[in-house]
Amino acid sequence: MKRLGKLKTLAAASLAAVAVAAPVALAQTGGQDAPERPRAERRGPGGHKGGFGHRGGRGGFGFRGIELTEEQQTRLRALRESFGERTRPLREQLRAKHQELRAAQEGNTFNEALATQKLTEAAAIQARLMGEQFRLRQESLAVLTPEQRTQLEQRRNERRQRREERRRNRGEGRGAVEMF
Repeated sequence: MKRLGKLKTLAAASLAAVAVAAPVALAQTGGQDAPERPRAERRGPGGHKGGFGHRGGRGGFGFRGIELTEEQQTRLRALRESFGERTRPLREQLRAKHQELRAAQEGNTFNEALATQKLTEAAAIQARLMGEQFRLRQESLAVLTPEQRTQLEQRRNERRQRREERRRNRGEGRGAVEMF
């Protein structure tokens, strides 16, 4: 009975490692044969140009719609540039770990120990990167006036309410199964 429990645990751990590694590997290898696109054509999370922190073109973080002074825009731009320079080594390390993970899954065998090691190393780098993203957000919010922060919070609450409303509306038509 104990052996069965160990096998289940091992199987679950293996599936978790594959579930985490497969999307990363597919995303990385999917564009491997494609030619490098110019920077202006690249898309970040959610299809937005520029990736993290550049979504609204006004400093990111949902600052769109908030009137920023030229000085604030300049300070936010400097913060983003500083963030990019600070995080470049982390992003390069993370990219290298993803490449090592892809190399570990080549062939017909699955090396769970190696995959787990690479995923653990990548997770530590990702955690540091997330810390830097948090720092950028805090520094960016410090640039805003109290009135702008209040306006930002109001806009965030409005978006949250609209999202909840959409979720409620989507759930109304479900549940009844039509048979023909």
